[in-house]
Amino acid sequence: MITEWEVIVETRDQAELHIRLRDIREAGVDDSMIRIDTLCGRLALPATYRLSRFVTGPRWESERGDSAH
Repeated sequence: MITEWEVIVETRDQAELHIRLRDIREAGVDDSMIRIDTLCGRLALPATYRLSRFVTGPRWESERGDSAH
């Protein structure tokens, strides 16, 4: 079983971030499974916001059919 943060959106627009956050909350995703990162920028590169959710799934090897041998 793997666990990871799946990026939903990466944007410089706070309004878009809030819309996507509202959408995933309305879809029933628990707040404890949501992460917002602020990637600080400079004058030439403004701050970017990354919205992610925590997901679990089968190991990549078993999905591809790879053997551990």
